[in-house]
Amino acid sequence: MKTQAKDKAETAVSDCLYPFKPTLGKGYPSSEKFEVVLNIEGVGVGIRARTAFDSRVCIAKVSGYALSERRLHTLQLSSRTHLYDCWFSGLFSHSCKPNVFLDLHYLEVWALCEIHPGELLTMDYAMTEDVLFRQFACQCAELNCRGWITGHDELLNAEGQAFMAQWRERKRP
Repeated sequence: MKTQAKDKAETAVSDCLYPFKPTLGKGYPSSEKFEVVLNIEGVGVGIRARTAFDSRVCIAKVSGYALSERRLHTLQLSSRTHLYDCWFSGLFSHSCKPNVFLDLHYLEVWALCEIHPGELLTMDYAMTEDVLFRQFACQCAELNCRGWITGHDELLNAEGQAFMAQWRERKRP
């Protein structure tokens, strides 16, 4: 026997950003609260808030696949385990003054300040990674910007050393 409720359930489109939503519970990122920012090739390059979030609240749970190696879109859970999440938290932009904190023990995202609709979610990659998949020049333009971003246990590579020499020259009064 078919009911209207069953018909709606069968045709409902999941609004969860993760493709494996049926196995997840509540609290995971939805397209109602977050938007995946795409580049011109249609590849995800950021996450934008669609709703406002208060400071110091959990705004989402995260998920993904546990890997033994570092890759683009992974977050370090331990020295030998990385969470691959190319759907949500692996797309957060970097900022030297981030607006979210990833609690990788409980797999939660917390707002560090008020987040307004339209704002990109940003984290400090050095807070979660011993060594980055790839070092890069920072684009955050914050007053406390470090210029070249590495993991917290990592030295500047040759490209980073050259960049920082030029960056320091530009910063001199």
